[in-house]
Amino acid sequence: MLYSNRDLRKLIVPLVFEQLLALLVGLADTLMIAGVGEAAVSGVSLVDTINILIINIFTAFGTGGAVIAGHYLGKKNEDSARKAGWQVLLFSFVSSLVVTAVFLLFHRQLLDLIIGKVEADVMQNAIDYLVVTALSFVPLAVYNACAGLFRTMNDSRTTLYISLLMNVLNVIGNAVLIYGAGIGTLGAAISTTFSRTVAAVVILALLFDEKKAINFRGQVTFRFRPELLKKILYIGLPNSLENSFFQLGKILTVSMISTMGTYAIAANAVCNTLASFNILPGSAINSAIVAIVSVCIGAGETKQARYYTKKLMGLAELCMILMSALIILGAGWIISFYHLSPEATELARQVMTYHAVMAAAAWILSFALPNTFRAAGDVVVPMGVAIASMWVFRLAFAYILGIRLEMGLMGVWIAMTIDWVFRAICFTVRFMGHRWEKKLLS
Repeated sequence: MLYSNRDLRKLIVPLVFEQLLALLVGLADTLMIAGVGEAAVSGVSLVDTINILIINIFTAFGTGGAVIAGHYLGKKNEDSARKAGWQVLLFSFVSSLVVTAVFLLFHRQLLDLIIGKVEADVMQNAIDYLVVTALSFVPLAVYNACAGLFRTMNDSRTTLYISLLMNVLNVIGNAVLIYGAGIGTLGAAISTTFSRTVAAVVILALLFDEKKAINFRGQVTFRFRPELLKKILYIGLPNSLENSFFQLGKILTVSMISTMGTYAIAANAVCNTLASFNILPGSAINSAIVAIVSVCIGAGETKQARYYTKKLMGLAELCMILMSALIILGAGWIISFYHLSPEATELARQVMTYHAVMAAAAWILSFALPNTFRAAGDVVVPMGVAIASMWVFRLAFAYILGIRLEMGLMGVWIAMTIDWVFRAICFTVRFMGHRWEKKLLS
């Protein structure tokens, strides 16, 4: 077997802690901002939906580079793995510069288009947060590209330590700027941008260590290699399109929620944070699946790719059930720390209880299996299923249930889980077949 249980623990345990750390700091961020008022929470949550869209795009390109590098590592071709790693970093850097420029120049137009009409104080908080965090897109793209390469090398401990540094800096910066300097949302944005920049510089520097299987020593060039970039984009572009449409759909649902009142926006923001904790085991396992299956496929071991997918998904499902139980038992107590209005508090509690049940039932099959397909180079069909499901089920039913049938925020979240169930069925059927095993790039 390519990976022993010790190898799996070495990869997965730091990933779990890294995810947990990021979520705990995200929770602390929201709690700190909550002290400024519901308008600040609402403004930041609306912008975070946009930021997550950008993050997912760069993560997708990073995944493309990690998959191709993993294929080469499986073939014992470390030189090509290093070249592929540098190409994804270069592409991420250049594309993130373009995106940053667009957001800086057209931030108000983008906010008007995406979130529509909201209260004036909510919009001002959103503008402050978006303009400053847009400056973090380049370091964030660099970090994601490099982090994927570390995981491909079965080294998630390094990314855990860097994430720890980044998040500690973020919390300290929030405390100083939000409360000390009293600049509220703007302070949170500055802290986020600074901490991401430090993390990007550190992780990039570590990849110049020539002792690592994938390193950038001797690879620095500002010329694209078409043969490598084509392979990276073959994985990265469909993944990016899928993530973009997925997040765009979420943005459109946020636009629906923004018409339901500030209390619904605030409740949705809190639910999004808690939902991230709910799916934490699956999110960690997803990163491990990409790293492990890409190496198995590169080595020609499709049976091992199946074996590790099932093993990791089984582990994730057990953890997901436990996490859902904890969410159901503690949702009311946790939500109380946000100091929401009674109406928003009760709504958030109801939504999170429903989410916890459905996450245990359908999330793993819906979102873990596609990572196995991507790692094998099977990206087109999973992308088509995901995009179709998003628009037909999540968006259409969000409108029908949330707006037309006046179920409000709960209707929007029910529509989301209908999307999950459809994906889970489609991806399970595909995994049982063999077409995805034959997509390995030559």
